[in-house]
Amino acid sequence: MQFPSSPIQPLLDIRGLKTWYPVKKGVFARTVGYVRAVDGVDLTLARGETLGIVGESGCGKSTLARSILRLERPREGTIHVDGVNVLRARGAALHAYRRTVQVVFQDPYASLNPRHTVLDILTEAMLAHGLVTRENRREAAVRLLADVGMSDDILDRYPHAFSGGQRQRLCIARALALEPQLLICDEAVSALDLSVRAQVLNLLEDLQEKRGLAYLFITHDIGVVQHIADRIAVMYLGSIVETGPAPTVLGEPAHPYTQLLLRAVPKIGVPLPEETGVPSEPASRRPQSGCAFAPRCPLADDTCRAAAPILKPSPRDPNHLTACFKA
Repeated sequence: MQFPSSPIQPLLDIRGLKTWYPVKKGVFARTVGYVRAVDGVDLTLARGETLGIVGESGCGKSTLARSILRLERPREGTIHVDGVNVLRARGAALHAYRRTVQVVFQDPYASLNPRHTVLDILTEAMLAHGLVTRENRREAAVRLLADVGMSDDILDRYPHAFSGGQRQRLCIARALALEPQLLICDEAVSALDLSVRAQVLNLLEDLQEKRGLAYLFITHDIGVVQHIADRIAVMYLGSIVETGPAPTVLGEPAHPYTQLLLRAVPKIGVPLPEETGVPSEPASRRPQSGCAFAPRCPLADDTCRAAAPILKPSPRDPNHLTACFKA
Protein backbone atom coordinates (compact mmCIF):
# COMPACT_ATOMS: atom_id res chain seq x y z
CA MET A 1 0.00 0.00 0.00
CA GLN A 2 1.30 3.45 -0.88
CA PHE A 3 0.23 6.47 1.14
CA PRO A 4 0.24 9.89 -0.50
CA SER A 5 3.67 11.45 -0.09
CA SER A 6 4.01 14.24 2.44
CA PRO A 7 6.98 16.48 3.28
CA ILE A 8 5.96 16.36 6.95
CA GLN A 9 6.99 13.36 9.01
CA PRO A 10 3.93 11.75 10.62
CA LEU A 11 3.78 11.46 14.38
CA LEU A 12 2.80 7.77 14.13
CA ASP A 13 3.96 5.56 11.26
CA ILE A 14 3.08 1.84 11.24
CA ARG A 15 4.27 -0.51 8.50
CA GLY A 16 3.46 -4.17 8.01
CA LEU A 17 2.45 -4.74 11.63
CA LYS A 18 1.54 -8.31 12.56
CA THR A 19 0.57 -9.46 16.05
CA TRP A 20 -0.34 -13.13 16.14
CA TYR A 21 -1.30 -15.35 19.08
CA PRO A 22 -0.31 -19.04 19.02
CA VAL A 23 -3.00 -21.71 19.31
CA LYS A 24 -1.68 -24.58 21.42
CA LYS A 25 -3.03 -28.09 21.85
CA GLY A 26 -2.06 -31.36 23.46
CA VAL A 27 -0.19 -32.37 26.57
CA PHE A 28 2.99 -30.70 25.36
CA ALA A 29 1.14 -27.53 24.25
CA ARG A 30 2.35 -27.70 20.68
CA THR A 31 1.58 -24.71 18.47
CA VAL A 32 -0.93 -25.84 15.85
CA GLY A 33 -1.84 -22.46 14.41
CA TYR A 34 -2.15 -18.75 15.00
CA VAL A 35 -4.89 -16.21 15.62
CA ARG A 36 -3.95 -13.30 13.39
CA ALA A 37 -5.27 -10.49 15.56
CA VAL A 38 -3.33 -7.85 13.60
CA ASP A 39 -2.21 -8.97 10.17
CA GLY A 40 -0.23 -6.56 8.05
CA VAL A 41 -1.51 -3.14 9.16
CA ASP A 42 -0.14 0.09 7.65
CA LEU A 43 -1.20 3.39 9.24
CA THR A 44 -0.03 6.96 9.57
CA LEU A 45 -1.21 9.67 11.95
CA ALA A 46 -0.25 13.33 11.68
CA ARG A 47 0.31 15.67 14.59
CA GLY A 48 -2.93 17.14 15.89
CA GLU A 49 -5.02 14.72 13.84
CA THR A 50 -7.72 12.30 14.95
CA LEU A 51 -7.78 8.87 13.31
CA GLY A 52 -10.79 6.71 14.08
CA ILE A 53 -10.34 2.92 14.00
CA VAL A 54 -13.72 1.21 13.58
CA GLY A 55 -14.85 -2.38 13.26
CA GLU A 56 -16.72 -5.16 15.02
CA SER A 57 -15.60 -6.67 18.30
CA GLY A 58 -12.74 -9.08 17.69
CA CYS A 59 -11.42 -7.37 14.57
CA GLY A 60 -8.09 -6.48 16.23
CA LYS A 61 -8.60 -2.83 17.18
CA SER A 62 -7.50 -3.17 20.80
CA THR A 63 -4.62 -5.49 19.90
CA LEU A 64 -3.39 -2.81 17.51
CA ALA A 65 -3.49 -0.27 20.36
CA ARG A 66 -1.71 -2.63 22.76
CA SER A 67 0.97 -3.28 20.16
CA ILE A 68 1.63 0.44 19.78
CA LEU A 69 1.85 0.74 23.57
CA ARG A 70 4.27 -2.23 23.71
CA LEU A 71 1.83 -4.18 25.87
CA GLU A 72 1.93 -6.87 23.17
CA ARG A 73 4.96 -8.02 21.17
CA PRO A 74 4.33 -7.88 17.41
CA ARG A 75 5.54 -10.72 15.22
CA GLU A 76 6.59 -8.45 12.33
CA GLY A 77 6.52 -4.84 11.26
CA THR A 78 7.68 -1.46 12.49
CA ILE A 79 6.15 1.27 14.65
CA HIS A 80 7.71 4.73 14.58
CA VAL A 81 6.49 7.46 16.92
CA ASP A 82 8.02 10.89 16.41
CA GLY A 83 10.76 9.22 14.36
CA VAL A 84 11.70 6.69 17.07
CA ASN A 85 11.49 2.96 16.37
CA VAL A 86 9.22 1.97 19.25
CA LEU A 87 9.87 -1.77 19.09
CA ARG A 88 13.64 -1.29 19.44
CA ALA A 89 13.61 1.54 21.99
CA ARG A 90 15.56 0.88 25.18
CA GLY A 91 16.69 2.90 28.18
CA ALA A 92 16.31 6.65 27.81
CA ALA A 93 14.57 6.33 24.42
CA LEU A 94 11.93 4.02 25.90
CA HIS A 95 11.54 6.31 28.91
CA ALA A 96 10.90 9.27 26.60
CA TYR A 97 8.47 7.22 24.50
CA ARG A 98 6.37 6.49 27.59
CA ARG A 99 5.78 10.22 27.91
CA THR A 100 4.96 10.67 24.23
CA VAL A 101 2.12 8.13 24.08
CA GLN A 102 -0.58 7.66 26.71
CA VAL A 103 -3.85 5.71 26.77
CA VAL A 104 -7.42 6.03 28.04
CA PHE A 105 -9.05 2.61 28.44
CA GLN A 106 -12.70 1.65 28.11
CA ASP A 107 -13.64 0.92 31.71
CA PRO A 108 -13.09 3.85 34.10
CA TYR A 109 -14.05 1.62 37.02
CA ALA A 110 -11.17 -0.80 36.39
CA SER A 111 -8.65 1.83 35.27
CA LEU A 112 -8.24 3.57 38.65
CA ASN A 113 -6.61 2.07 41.72
CA PRO A 114 -9.36 2.03 44.38
CA ARG A 115 -6.76 2.40 47.17
CA HIS A 116 -5.21 5.57 45.78
CA THR A 117 -6.54 9.09 46.23
CA VAL A 118 -7.07 11.36 43.25
CA LEU A 119 -3.84 13.16 44.15
CA ASP A 120 -1.87 9.91 44.03
CA ILE A 121 -3.51 8.79 40.80
CA LEU A 122 -2.73 12.04 38.97
CA THR A 123 0.84 12.50 40.18
CA GLU A 124 2.26 8.96 40.40
CA ALA A 125 3.62 8.98 36.84
CA MET A 126 4.81 12.59 37.16
CA LEU A 127 6.86 11.64 40.21
CA ALA A 128 8.33 8.64 38.38
CA HIS A 129 9.43 10.85 35.47
CA GLY A 130 10.74 13.60 37.71
CA LEU A 131 8.26 16.22 36.53
CA VAL A 132 7.14 17.16 40.04
CA THR A 133 8.26 16.73 43.62
CA ARG A 134 6.32 15.66 46.68
CA GLU A 135 6.18 19.31 47.70
CA ASN A 136 4.68 20.79 44.52
CA ARG A 137 2.67 17.86 43.14
CA ARG A 138 -0.60 19.21 44.56
CA GLU A 139 -0.40 22.32 42.38
CA ALA A 140 0.22 20.16 39.30
CA ALA A 141 -2.79 17.98 40.14
CA VAL A 142 -5.01 21.07 40.53
CA ARG A 143 -4.03 22.22 37.03
CA LEU A 144 -4.85 18.80 35.56
CA LEU A 145 -8.27 18.79 37.22
CA ALA A 146 -8.99 22.26 35.85
CA ASP A 147 -8.15 21.03 32.34
CA VAL A 148 -10.81 18.31 32.55
CA GLY A 149 -13.44 20.49 34.25
CA MET A 150 -13.20 19.20 37.82
CA SER A 151 -12.70 21.10 41.06
CA ASP A 152 -9.65 20.85 43.30
CA ASP A 153 -11.61 19.83 46.41
CA ILE A 154 -11.61 16.18 45.34
CA LEU A 155 -7.86 15.54 45.60
CA ASP A 156 -8.13 13.55 48.81
CA ARG A 157 -11.11 11.45 47.72
CA TYR A 158 -11.07 7.90 46.35
CA PRO A 159 -12.40 6.62 42.98
CA HIS A 160 -15.49 4.94 44.47
CA ALA A 161 -16.90 8.41 45.26
CA PHE A 162 -17.28 9.36 41.57
CA SER A 163 -19.66 8.57 38.75
CA GLY A 164 -18.57 6.85 35.54
CA GLY A 165 -18.22 10.12 33.65
CA GLN A 166 -16.18 11.69 36.45
CA ARG A 167 -13.90 8.67 36.60
CA GLN A 168 -13.28 8.86 32.89
CA ARG A 169 -12.38 12.53 33.26
CA LEU A 170 -9.87 11.47 35.92
CA CYS A 171 -8.48 8.88 33.52
CA ILE A 172 -8.06 11.57 30.87
CA ALA A 173 -6.38 13.90 33.39
CA ARG A 174 -3.97 11.12 34.37
CA ALA A 175 -3.15 10.50 30.69
CA LEU A 176 -2.41 14.21 30.23
CA ALA A 177 -0.08 14.33 33.26
CA LEU A 178 3.04 13.50 31.22
CA GLU A 179 2.13 15.99 28.46
CA PRO A 180 1.88 13.38 25.67
CA GLN A 181 1.70 14.07 21.94
CA LEU A 182 -0.44 11.02 21.13
CA LEU A 183 -3.44 9.82 23.12
CA ILE A 184 -4.87 6.38 22.36
CA CYS A 185 -8.55 6.20 23.30
CA ASP A 186 -9.61 2.55 23.36
CA GLU A 187 -13.43 2.60 23.47
CA ALA A 188 -13.03 5.53 25.86
CA VAL A 189 -16.70 6.57 25.80
CA SER A 190 -18.54 3.31 25.09
CA ALA A 191 -19.24 2.61 28.79
CA LEU A 192 -20.83 6.04 29.36
CA ASP A 193 -24.41 7.28 29.09
CA LEU A 194 -25.20 9.18 25.90
CA SER A 195 -25.33 12.63 27.54
CA VAL A 196 -22.07 12.02 29.42
CA ARG A 197 -20.51 10.59 26.25
CA ALA A 198 -21.16 13.83 24.40
CA GLN A 199 -19.60 15.85 27.23
CA VAL A 200 -16.44 13.71 27.21
CA LEU A 201 -16.14 13.94 23.42
CA ASN A 202 -16.43 17.72 23.59
CA LEU A 203 -13.79 17.74 26.33
CA LEU A 204 -11.42 15.70 24.15
CA GLU A 205 -11.91 18.12 21.26
CA ASP A 206 -11.19 21.10 23.51
CA LEU A 207 -8.04 19.44 24.87
CA GLN A 208 -6.87 18.66 21.35
CA GLU A 209 -7.23 22.29 20.33
CA LYS A 210 -5.52 23.50 23.50
CA ARG A 211 -2.63 21.01 23.60
CA GLY A 212 -2.22 20.03 19.94
CA LEU A 213 -2.84 16.35 20.72
CA ALA A 214 -3.17 13.58 18.16
CA TYR A 215 -5.82 10.94 18.86
CA LEU A 216 -6.00 7.31 17.81
CA PHE A 217 -9.68 6.77 18.60
CA ILE A 218 -10.77 3.14 18.69
CA THR A 219 -14.49 2.43 18.70
CA HIS A 220 -17.25 0.28 17.26
CA ASP A 221 -19.65 3.26 17.27
CA ILE A 222 -19.88 4.96 13.86
CA GLY A 223 -21.61 7.95 15.45
CA VAL A 224 -18.60 8.63 17.67
CA VAL A 225 -16.06 8.72 14.83
CA GLN A 226 -18.44 10.84 12.78
CA HIS A 227 -18.33 13.39 15.58
CA ILE A 228 -14.61 13.44 16.34
CA ALA A 229 -12.49 11.84 13.57
CA ASP A 230 -10.61 13.58 10.75
CA ARG A 231 -9.83 10.26 9.07
CA ILE A 232 -11.24 6.77 9.47
CA ALA A 233 -9.66 3.33 9.08
CA VAL A 234 -12.07 0.38 8.90
CA MET A 235 -10.62 -2.84 10.31
CA TYR A 236 -11.75 -6.40 9.61
CA LEU A 237 -10.10 -9.58 10.94
CA GLY A 238 -6.79 -7.88 11.61
CA SER A 239 -6.50 -5.87 8.39
CA ILE A 240 -7.42 -2.39 7.24
CA VAL A 241 -10.01 -2.74 4.46
CA GLU A 242 -10.80 0.94 3.89
CA THR A 243 -9.33 4.25 5.00
CA GLY A 244 -9.69 7.88 4.09
CA PRO A 245 -11.16 11.24 5.16
CA ALA A 246 -14.11 10.77 7.50
CA PRO A 247 -16.69 12.53 5.27
CA THR A 248 -15.64 10.38 2.30
CA VAL A 249 -15.63 7.02 4.10
CA LEU A 250 -18.97 7.73 5.79
CA GLY A 251 -20.60 9.45 2.83
CA GLU A 252 -19.25 7.30 -0.02
CA PRO A 253 -18.19 3.95 1.49
CA ALA A 254 -16.51 1.76 -1.11
CA HIS A 255 -15.92 -1.52 0.73
CA PRO A 256 -18.92 -3.85 1.27
CA TYR A 257 -17.95 -4.26 4.93
CA THR A 258 -18.02 -0.50 5.52
CA GLN A 259 -21.40 -0.36 3.82
CA LEU A 260 -22.60 -3.16 6.11
CA LEU A 261 -21.44 -1.27 9.20
CA LEU A 262 -23.23 1.90 8.11
CA ARG A 263 -26.46 0.03 7.33
CA ALA A 264 -26.40 -1.38 10.86
CA VAL A 265 -26.57 2.10 12.42
CA PRO A 266 -30.17 2.72 13.59
CA LYS A 267 -31.89 5.76 12.10
CA ILE A 268 -34.93 7.52 13.54
CA GLY A 269 -38.04 6.67 11.57
CA VAL A 270 -36.28 4.08 9.39
CA PRO A 271 -37.00 0.40 10.18
CA LEU A 272 -34.09 -2.01 10.31
CA PRO A 273 -33.79 -4.26 7.24
CA GLU A 274 -35.37 -7.66 7.80
CA GLU A 275 -32.77 -9.56 5.81
CA THR A 276 -29.42 -8.36 4.51
CA GLY A 277 -28.27 -11.62 3.02
CA VAL A 278 -25.10 -11.42 5.09
CA PRO A 279 -24.36 -13.53 8.19
CA SER A 280 -24.58 -11.48 11.37
CA GLU A 281 -21.50 -12.98 12.98
CA PRO A 282 -17.95 -12.50 11.67
CA ALA A 283 -15.91 -15.50 10.60
CA SER A 284 -13.98 -16.95 13.53
CA ARG A 285 -10.88 -17.44 11.44
CA ARG A 286 -9.42 -15.86 8.34
CA PRO A 287 -9.91 -17.98 5.20
CA GLN A 288 -6.88 -19.89 3.93
CA SER A 289 -6.78 -17.78 0.77
CA GLY A 290 -8.51 -14.84 -0.79
CA CYS A 291 -10.30 -11.88 0.76
CA ALA A 292 -11.02 -12.23 4.48
CA PHE A 293 -14.51 -10.77 4.01
CA ALA A 294 -15.43 -13.09 1.13
CA PRO A 295 -17.42 -15.59 3.30
CA ARG A 296 -19.76 -12.75 4.34
CA CYS A 297 -19.71 -10.59 1.21
CA PRO A 298 -22.76 -10.67 -1.10
CA LEU A 299 -20.55 -9.54 -4.01
CA ALA A 300 -17.81 -12.15 -3.63
CA ASP A 301 -16.87 -14.32 -6.63
CA ASP A 302 -14.07 -16.72 -7.52
CA THR A 303 -11.57 -13.88 -7.87
CA CYS A 304 -12.26 -12.74 -4.30
CA ARG A 305 -11.82 -16.28 -2.98
CA ALA A 306 -8.58 -16.87 -4.86
CA ALA A 307 -6.55 -13.75 -4.04
CA ALA A 308 -6.45 -11.17 -1.25
CA PRO A 309 -6.95 -7.57 -2.41
CA ILE A 310 -4.58 -4.81 -1.30
CA LEU A 311 -5.38 -1.22 -0.40
CA LYS A 312 -5.56 0.93 -3.53
CA PRO A 313 -6.45 4.61 -3.88
CA SER A 314 -9.71 5.70 -5.43
CA PRO A 315 -9.45 7.34 -8.88
CA ARG A 316 -11.44 10.29 -7.52
CA ASP A 317 -9.54 10.71 -4.23
CA PRO A 318 -5.95 9.45 -3.73
CA ASN A 319 -6.46 9.70 0.04
CA HIS A 320 -9.37 7.22 -0.03
CA LEU A 321 -8.00 3.67 -0.14
CA THR A 322 -9.97 0.41 -0.34
CA ALA A 323 -8.97 -3.27 -0.32
CA CYS A 324 -11.69 -4.71 -2.55
CA PHE A 325 -11.89 -6.03 -6.12
CA LYS A 326 -15.48 -4.79 -6.36
CA ALA A 327 -14.95 -1.28 -4.99
